[in-house]
Amino acid sequence: MKTFKNTIYLLLISLILSITAGCKGHQQSSPTIQKNGNSDRLYTFKSGSYNGIGKWYLGREIAHVMGFQGMEWLERPEREKEENTAALLKNMNIKPDDVIADIGAGSGYHVFKIAAQIQEGKVYAVDIQPEMLDAIKIKKEKLGIENMELIKGQEQSANLPENIIDKILMVDVYHEFKYPVSMIRSMSMALKKNGEIYLLEYRLEDPKIPIKTIHKMNESQAVKEFEANGFKLKQNIDNLPWQHCMVFVKQ
Repeated sequence: MKTFKNTIYLLLISLILSITAGCKGHQQSSPTIQKNGNSDRLYTFKSGSYNGIGKWYLGREIAHVMGFQGMEWLERPEREKEENTAALLKNMNIKPDDVIADIGAGSGYHVFKIAAQIQEGKVYAVDIQPEMLDAIKIKKEKLGIENMELIKGQEQSANLPENIIDKILMVDVYHEFKYPVSMIRSMSMALKKNGEIYLLEYRLEDPKIPIKTIHKMNESQAVKEFEANGFKLKQNIDNLPWQHCMVFVKQ
């Protein structure tokens, strides 16, 4: 029964992603995306996947953002079993006074778990969609959580304070960044000297993981992109069912 329910959830989220991509594509009068000055000189524009935006970085097509309509899937009961969030939090070696940012926080699935472990620290919930932040705010106020701050991100900046973050978490979201170079630089500025980025992405190397290819990444591609922007891979913790848990630090 659980396997059947998991399949239904995955089919639903695939449908949402396809509808979102279709709607966005329908709005574009030209097959090429509108370019944004110097920022877009770093990218290639060409046709690609139906679920992509036609914009490529270092050989990888950028995916459409999953809309807030998929919020229920983010909170699905099966998520712990499929992603083993408990193991992820152990991987992060969270300290009580850590300052942590969850970029692409979505409905807040991870930030509330993090907030419970950093009584002396702080967690920033960053998302580009106001509907996601509204959902987090409602739950935050209901639970009376005081060590959490909500930040409206932008396409080229996480809008985080500089030199204050110990750890940045990104769960299945980096591959959707329209301007990955600007975002990595923004994160670099926010991180302390010895800060860490925890990059979680569905493993492209495993065809059995039931996620669209464009919403997966392999380790070599992630390393290529982060090394090009001043980071190096510290380790890839291989203990999650479906995802890479790649830890990047500044060069």
